[in-house]
Amino acid sequence: MVNAANGELSHPMDFLLSEEFDFPKAGDIRKGSVVAHRNNEILVDIGAKSEGIIDPNELQELSPEAREELEVGNDVDVFIVDPEDQNGNVILSYTKAAEERDWLMAKEFLESQEVCECRVVGFNRGGVLAALGVVRGFIPNSQLSRDRHMGNDQPSRQRAFQALMGTLIRVKIVEVDHERNRLIISEQAASKEIRAAKRADLISDINVGDVFDGKVVNLADFGAFVDIGGIEGLVHLSELSWKRVNNPADLLHVGDEVKVSVLSIDNKQQRIALSIKRLQADPWTTIDDTYRVGQLIEALVTRLTKFGAFARLNDDYQLEGLIHISEMAEDRIGHPREVISQGDKVMVRIIRIDPEQRQLGLSLKQVSSDKFIEADMAMLNAAV
Repeated sequence: MVNAANGELSHPMDFLLSEEFDFPKAGDIRKGSVVAHRNNEILVDIGAKSEGIIDPNELQELSPEAREELEVGNDVDVFIVDPEDQNGNVILSYTKAAEERDWLMAKEFLESQEVCECRVVGFNRGGVLAALGVVRGFIPNSQLSRDRHMGNDQPSRQRAFQALMGTLIRVKIVEVDHERNRLIISEQAASKEIRAAKRADLISDINVGDVFDGKVVNLADFGAFVDIGGIEGLVHLSELSWKRVNNPADLLHVGDEVKVSVLSIDNKQQRIALSIKRLQADPWTTIDDTYRVGQLIEALVTRLTKFGAFARLNDDYQLEGLIHISEMAEDRIGHPREVISQGDKVMVRIIRIDPEQRQLGLSLKQVSSDKFIEADMAMLNAAV
């Protein structure tokens, strides 16, 4: 045969040498096209000398979603199991190709730390099995979201796990080891990120002065944490009540429903300060209707200083006033401890009211003063 290009003689089979054959090799992943379903086999054209065959045994374990991908005419990735079996067929695996793809996807999620979705497919005493595509990962109990109420006893945990079966949960990948077939997943890490994003969105819609119905979710020595619809704010101890509060637990319990007002918003730290007392009547604004100069009232000594003692009135408002050292006794004393001690219950007389400075002046030595005898008698007669 004469080569038309150069006029040289060529062998009739030389054209085969010029063809570029990309013979499949075991372990390769190829893109193919589904060409037929035959006798429970699926034939896939991968550009080889003949169509490859997906093992019928594998088809029985495929999910409905995977079967849809293998409809005739669809392009799919397949794994070369055997480039030529004893019958000359190319044996393929859809599942192994999907596994390789999903391991690569898991690695990408690990590197990006992006939140992804997995479906719960099983559980054991240690945690939950979840599928990322066809790859199975493990979520230890410690990495489940804190919002899940698993219970402390085994039957309760069993019911909680059973309810999770088949559900999609949002997670983050924390460890990928393809060689050891090890994929560790955390729902807690994803929940933390999701809550942070939700918190930022909610905070952007909140303004100082807004009023919310909330629920007490936690108590600390310094205040109470209140959920106001997906975001928690702190009601500091000083903002719980106009009354003096030593411990939030004296006033509130976890689960209590309360009305709160937004005091301040820290967008950078994503913190919200709340108040309960600001929605209650301020006793100092109506103090003239509640107390009068010359009034006798029982009080609890709360603190001693070198210039006097502070005492809290024993009534609904529990305002605190100062007993100056000069109002403790007729005779001059060097220190209040010579007359009273912290924790003493004493009868005092109100001798000064200053709403603007929020101050009450109290006296011990004037309790029996003749100056107020007429007022005291009038009060006694009114009580009778």
